[in-house]
Amino acid sequence: MEFKTIDLSISDGIARLALNQPDSGNPFNAQFCSEFSQAANLLTARKKDVRAVLLSANGKFFSIGGDIRMFVESIDTLSASIIEWTSTLHMGIARLKRLDAPLIASVHGTCMGGGVALIANCDMVYAGKSARFGAAYPQIGYSCDAGASFGLVSRLGIARARRFLLFNEMLSSDEAVACGLADMVVEDAVLAATAEKAAVRLANGPTRAFGEIRRLVDKALRQPLETQLEDEAQALAGCAGSEDAREGIMAFVEKRAPIFKGR
Repeated sequence: MEFKTIDLSISDGIARLALNQPDSGNPFNAQFCSEFSQAANLLTARKKDVRAVLLSANGKFFSIGGDIRMFVESIDTLSASIIEWTSTLHMGIARLKRLDAPLIASVHGTCMGGGVALIANCDMVYAGKSARFGAAYPQIGYSCDAGASFGLVSRLGIARARRFLLFNEMLSSDEAVACGLADMVVEDAVLAATAEKAAVRLANGPTRAFGEIRRLVDKALRQPLETQLEDEAQALAGCAGSEDAREGIMAFVEKRAPIFKGR
């Protein structure tokens, strides 16, 4: 499948998904929303051979966020248009979150609004030293979308996420790490290689176990302890019957490195 707003390739268990509108700053426009959903559908259909997803962007910016030009062109029908655009974008994000494959983000340059929402919902976020992260939404009178509320609260906590959004904050890479929005700052020159190395490591891990861990952590504070405990038990029992668990146990006993196959 060919896309105009993203670049997607899959090899060696890694899906490399790059925002690809470099001349316009990788905006979240109608076509991007649609293509992001299509890409998520494709990865869902290939979940057996996709064991890690590496999210990056081409060009000077990671993403400027929402496409202001598109908003102006649709100014009289914005409410209806927002419902249409988010229906595809949000489905794509939800389906990526359901994959067993961990999501790794490699962020450079400016990352605003929807771009921040997207990376906030990743499992590991590497930020280049020069990266900057902005809330953006309130500046144009918008609330948030693209899973910003869920991702930011999960990473920053409720109070800090609320402050970030209400005060339309702009964070440096170091500030992003300090509050939990990003996980690690690396020099710009080695950002891509560092994120790639992490993707390779995760792609060679126990994919099913990773998926269960991702889902358990996502719902940890949204249900009673007893429910969470039972979900943990059911997830662990399912993993225990997998080929990877057998390999992991035998490798431990035999004092060798395990070779996981994602099954």
